[in-house]
Amino acid sequence: MGQLIVQQFVTADGFAANSNNEFNAYELLEGGTAQFDQSQLAWLETVDAMVLGAATYRMFAEYWPTPASEGEIIAPALNGLRRFVFSRRLGRAPWGDLPEATLESGDAVEAIRRIKSEIEGTIVLWGSLTLSEAFFSAGEVDGVRLVTMPVAIGAGRGVFPAGKDPALLHLQSATTYDAGLVELVYTLAARQSPARQSPARQSPNQSAG
Repeated sequence: MGQLIVQQFVTADGFAANSNNEFNAYELLEGGTAQFDQSQLAWLETVDAMVLGAATYRMFAEYWPTPASEGEIIAPALNGLRRFVFSRRLGRAPWGDLPEATLESGDAVEAIRRIKSEIEGTIVLWGSLTLSEAFFSAGEVDGVRLVTMPVAIGAGRGVFPAGKDPALLHLQSATTYDAGLVELVYTLAARQSPARQSPARQSPNQSAG
């Protein structure tokens, strides 16, 4: 059974996109990211497939399988992953001169369950916030890798779906890299029924009145 991991770059104030649903905070980083790139390459060697929504697919397909990505050390590993694109509008999903991505146009949750049943290893989702929200809500996300950037934008769109019950995350590692990046790796706790939940605890900073 495959494991679905959501990896997202987020601002220091917790946003994966700005208020216009655009991601450009990465462009504000100062200094190189060679240390992070090496770590990302090592992790990608353990990954088997990627899943993308249509908008993220377009951005990736315009860069990673093209000469523009020459010099990017993670490009060969990323381009070597199996690719699944979720879209009801696209008729096909080319990937440069490499084999096309598999197009998933039906129910997204049913599709990711099928993909997880077919792939034994790690499946990564990048960007694609609407798609990842559907997977979070359905309980299909097994882990989260948040790459926190030293950038604050004040408002925007978060990684986790709004209006849902709080999600308990178990921290597996926290690693700092160049350019001020901090990667937080979490697994998701199993959801508890109300009868099994612990009594509410109060933070020392909370008012007792």
